[in-house]
Amino acid sequence: MNKKTVFIENLKAGEKVSSAFLVAEKNLAYSQKGAPYLNLRLKDKTGEIDGKVWDNANEWDGQFKKGDIVQVYGRALSYKNSLQLSVLELKMLTDDQLDLSDYFPSAKQPAEDMFTELMTYVEKIQTPCLKDLLNAFFQDEKTLALFKKAPAAKGFHHVYLGGLLEHTLSVTKLLDTTIQHYQNVNRDLLLTGGLLHDIGKIYEFDYDRLVQYSDEGRLIGHIVIGVEMVNAKIAMIDDFPKTLAMELRHLILSHHGVLEFGSPKRPKTLEALIVHHIDDLDAKVNAFKTFIDDAPEGDTSWTPFHKLLERYLYKGG
Repeated sequence: MNKKTVFIENLKAGEKVSSAFLVAEKNLAYSQKGAPYLNLRLKDKTGEIDGKVWDNANEWDGQFKKGDIVQVYGRALSYKNSLQLSVLELKMLTDDQLDLSDYFPSAKQPAEDMFTELMTYVEKIQTPCLKDLLNAFFQDEKTLALFKKAPAAKGFHHVYLGGLLEHTLSVTKLLDTTIQHYQNVNRDLLLTGGLLHDIGKIYEFDYDRLVQYSDEGRLIGHIVIGVEMVNAKIAMIDDFPKTLAMELRHLILSHHGVLEFGSPKRPKTLEALIVHHIDDLDAKVNAFKTFIDDAPEGDTSWTPFHKLLERYLYKGG
């Protein structure tokens, strides 16, 4: 196994590069003179970089695909204030030659530590049927394995392995604090909703190599998938109260807040309203922090334009 030693975050303009990268995007294009070249988006656990293959593009195009890991030989260049790789040669690598953890960004905190902390909130649940429901999810080996690995999104927030677990833990901790501030809130329903609001994301995405939508994710989406999963587990629990089940389903269905963002219902209970806003807050804080941290260094206090947030972000003085 070859341990990667050269990472994208350490590349500097003018350097020769010989290192392996994951091919995140690949497309064949043509110059104004009609000459073919390859546009690449290469990544490792520290970031992404554009690459260009100028020579023998048609030949190289057939030798690897999106999602492959390739050994790249070339040079790092500065182009329009961004770093780019001019690729001279490529070599396909197999998984047994690699430590795959070098190529996939992951949560900073170990998944096992986050899950252990998450389960302390499950233990706080005093409503027996809700605790049974949560244990039915988190004691299921297949569900748990996917939950610990899944990202929370494809391109906006917590876009890394373990991101869903990190986001769920953060939302749950914020909800636990919120409960202490507001009166007349169903504490157990609120925490259960926070713990399960995004559970459908374990099937919404494929994340073996690249974070991509699964067929189920594109056709159904994590909100409906999540409700179906909850319904299936509730059906296995004797005498689960119908009203409580309805309120939990509503919370999951409405947690995106508005129809435009995929929720078939807007929040109509206090618990659903709180989960929606805490979920939105945690996602946007992570998106802000990640975009600022990943912004190129330079003589400006501002990031590039964020397309999804539709604004420049201030990095500070």
